[in-house]
Amino acid sequence: MPVVTFQPSGKSVSVDPGTELLDAAKLANIEIATPCGGKGTCGKCLVRILSGEVESNSTEILSETEEKNAHVQACRTKVLDIPVTAGIPEQVEIKEGISTDGFIDASLIRKELFPKSPQLAPLAFKLYVEVPEPKPEDGFSDVDRLTRSLQPECSKKEFVYSLSVIRSLADMLRDNHGKVTATLISLPEQYTVIDVEPGDSTSRQYGIAIDIGTTTVSVLLIDQSIDKIIAIRADYNAQIKCGLDIISRINYANRADRLEELRLLALKTMNKLINQVSDDSNVRSEEIINAVISGNTTMIHLLLGINPEYIRLDPYTPTLFEVPYLPAIEIGIDINPDSLVYISPAVGSYVGGDITAGLLCTDLSTDTDQINLFIDIGTNGEIVVGNSEFLMTCACSAGPAFEGGGIEGGMRAALGAIEHVEVDETTGSAICSTIGDVPPGGICGTGMISLLANLFLSGWIDPAGKLNRTKESSNITLSSRQAFYTIVPAEETSTSKPIIISESEIANIIRAKAAIYSACCLMLDQVGIGFNDIVNVYIAGGFGRYLDLQASTIIGLIPDLPPEKFQFIGNASLIGSYMILISREFRKKQLSLTKRMTYIDLSKYPDFMDQYTAAQFLPHTDLSYFPTVQAMMKKK
Repeated sequence: MPVVTFQPSGKSVSVDPGTELLDAAKLANIEIATPCGGKGTCGKCLVRILSGEVESNSTEILSETEEKNAHVQACRTKVLDIPVTAGIPEQVEIKEGISTDGFIDASLIRKELFPKSPQLAPLAFKLYVEVPEPKPEDGFSDVDRLTRSLQPECSKKEFVYSLSVIRSLADMLRDNHGKVTATLISLPEQYTVIDVEPGDSTSRQYGIAIDIGTTTVSVLLIDQSIDKIIAIRADYNAQIKCGLDIISRINYANRADRLEELRLLALKTMNKLINQVSDDSNVRSEEIINAVISGNTTMIHLLLGINPEYIRLDPYTPTLFEVPYLPAIEIGIDINPDSLVYISPAVGSYVGGDITAGLLCTDLSTDTDQINLFIDIGTNGEIVVGNSEFLMTCACSAGPAFEGGGIEGGMRAALGAIEHVEVDETTGSAICSTIGDVPPGGICGTGMISLLANLFLSGWIDPAGKLNRTKESSNITLSSRQAFYTIVPAEETSTSKPIIISESEIANIIRAKAAIYSACCLMLDQVGIGFNDIVNVYIAGGFGRYLDLQASTIIGLIPDLPPEKFQFIGNASLIGSYMILISREFRKKQLSLTKRMTYIDLSKYPDFMDQYTAAQFLPHTDLSYFPTVQAMMKKK
């Protein structure tokens, strides 16, 4: 077996001939980013062959210089029957992520969103009882006596006991004189008793609400005894290294070992966050008895180790939309192992439980006849329009640009991220504001929207997103046919590296905004209404909380409507998951919404491509759709 050595780490591994360099790197515990999912289209996994020979078909994407310097794509290069040494550039190897609490704002979880007097009934809960001692010839077993003690506090359903409870029950009752706390799961036909503890521990019952996004995973820890959120954490989804978007991850999961790798990466992120919120609050994992997980259809398939391949193939059919209750131990999350996990139901291949959960935060979940629009802006853009009579939904691929991905200087909305940019009309220089008012480390989605809007209004980019080459600015540099804009020079950043955006990256942002806007247009066309017929526009998503309405309208991301029509609800999936966790009423409401929603596949509508093409300009090819922006341009 040939030996593959990776530099500069010096790690070596023996592999079979024909093994991809990417797989060899993983066996050596070296992570190499594959944003395209190993399809060979992004060119981000370049390594340099320092010695030995390999079989590679990556020449199509290589520049002439890279080819001369023996660079190859790790995902398209196979090892031969001879030793080989590969050098990994520093920027290719993935570094450990940083936990970022700032992704979520706790104030978004607002009680005014709840209907009046919701029935607070988590799936799992605790009851303290005092079980009478056994009496001679009473005919009752220990299980019978505990059941009779629990029944007055429960509805008339059968009681079922886990084997672990049965094994420990006799000693538990006698050692504590019958004073115990039972943990019950309330199912439609029965109560399942999964734990019995000594004394009264009803004040120690907790739940976890989880949003598993393509880019970010977020976790809330809830104290069920007082219905209060006590900890929030979020971090990048560790699956990112295997693909930036859904399709890339599906492509990557084309082998059983890679599907398992993606499952474990999702669990790694989730459990890391669960352990962090538990440690923050001095909560033991077994005290977390309730869990709700919401995510898009692909993320749920990957979390459960289900082959997602058919989600991307016509007729785009997933394995399932509604996941049955599953034990926590079977999924692998670090909570009470016998707890049942509720996973939010999906309605389509690209409209998942994150949307059905998020709708609970809006008037679309109420009995109003006013027509409302819901837009979730993330790696995958989802849109819902409707009222009490109808709900129509679709999804579009926006890509990771709005979440800081796919942009060289991009980052999430965390400390040091540029969130607002002013551009000098004369010099082209940028004045930046950062989150936390600290030196910039990158630019987040809201910052990019602000940057494009200001570059456009100041005349430094044209409607197609091309930088102005007719005026001189030290911020604009040319390389071959591409122009680059320096947002912040190296000496002013926290990384000592300049923050730059290229015309191709600007084009990525324009394509992303075009996908969102054109999907909204098509949805409204199908219903036979216009944007002016919409009463409320709900903006959800990781960065929607801080979206600049004016800048978003200038670039054509959102419709040109009065500001009072817009409501920002942030991570609606996480808020909705919390609501589902604490309330039986919301669980029923979510299932009802899911059954009412009509999912449409944009690829089946030829008009969508026309809409999409027309929207790939700032703000649009038809300025009459954006009268406010048109008026601003006339003033310049």
